[in-house]
Amino acid sequence: MNVLLSAYACQPAEGSEPGVGWNIACEVAKSHQVWVLTRLNNQPAIAAYLSQNPIPNLNFVYLDVLGWTRRWKPGEAGKSVRIHYYLWQIRAFAAARQLHREIGFDLIHHVTYVQYSTPSFLALLDAPFIWGPVGGGESAPPTFRPTWAPSAKRYETWRDLSRWVAEADPFVRMTARRSTIALATTEDTADRLRQLKAAPVKVFGQCGLTAAELQQLGSLPAPPAGVFRFLSIGRLLHWKGFDLGLAAFAKAQLEGAEYWIVGDGSERSALTAQIETLGIGDRVKWLGKLSRKETLETLGDCHTLVHPSLHDSGGFVVLEAMAAGRPVICLDLGGPATQVTSDTGFKIAAPDRDRAIAGLAEAMTRLAQTPNLVWQMGAAGRVRSQTVYDWTAKGAFFRELYEQIKNNR
Repeated sequence: MNVLLSAYACQPAEGSEPGVGWNIACEVAKSHQVWVLTRLNNQPAIAAYLSQNPIPNLNFVYLDVLGWTRRWKPGEAGKSVRIHYYLWQIRAFAAARQLHREIGFDLIHHVTYVQYSTPSFLALLDAPFIWGPVGGGESAPPTFRPTWAPSAKRYETWRDLSRWVAEADPFVRMTARRSTIALATTEDTADRLRQLKAAPVKVFGQCGLTAAELQQLGSLPAPPAGVFRFLSIGRLLHWKGFDLGLAAFAKAQLEGAEYWIVGDGSERSALTAQIETLGIGDRVKWLGKLSRKETLETLGDCHTLVHPSLHDSGGFVVLEAMAAGRPVICLDLGGPATQVTSDTGFKIAAPDRDRAIAGLAEAMTRLAQTPNLVWQMGAAGRVRSQTVYDWTAKGAFFRELYEQIKNNR
């Protein structure tokens, strides 16, 4: 088939959104002729890669929004990138409409960004349209809000308002209604897509690992004997739940255990104060923001990943820990809850802050005191990452979905 992908974020050898765009494009190109609409600033990295590693059937169309936006470099987050992304969708539609006249696409697929709150105007074209996976419909339980600082409450209020406005956008509603199928990262987002009249809706996560990443992570050594180390990795933001992990670690009172933290962010000072209040400063190790290589080395030195995020749509670090043979402790919320099973870690119910902390502490205690369980869950995590989250397996899902849509036309 001739397939058109919309991938605003798309770069080789990258994780997160750019990796999602790139890997889906490469997998689909194994069976179909693929054209990818992507941002102009992705061209250098893509062209350099393809010059050394040509991929048959894969064609890129680089776009940006008017001349002035080429000088505008929106950051990784914030209002500016959302405005740019919305305008880029309009530019992508104009280019797609012309390409559709010339080529005649059998199927159109929106890939990145992985968010349901912005429309894809490509749904207006006369061809079956796949939306997603898209996420962003996840929310922290309301019982957590009274415990947050004013800045965190303002952030969550703004996030809720932004989604309310987005769901009222007629073009977002149009995208949902015109989708042949909508893929949601979590059941929370699936519910919002159904409310927007998307049908059918299927839960399917966006995260995956390449064969090279699986090999690299699988080759990490077993953690050294002796001190049992918990590890959290990520930006220090209120919704990442680092404060929950620290409170649980203090509650568990595990003699000789340590808690290592990789990352930096706006919550650093608040977390530092919390550590002093809890009296665990001698057992918590701040590592700050590390390179990819340094982060993997740190993962190799630790036994268990603690990832108590309150509303992640995905969670690449969870997959990486599983591929490295490390059990994962997460909350039973969002994307991580779809990745972790009872064989590979612990999903902690989070009806409120106190019970979430108690559940995290119990899981920490059980793992620290049961070495065989750490090994068993780590081995199961390796198997799950290789069989479910290998990009080759995820590519097979998309190719099968494409065939189903083709046969049902």
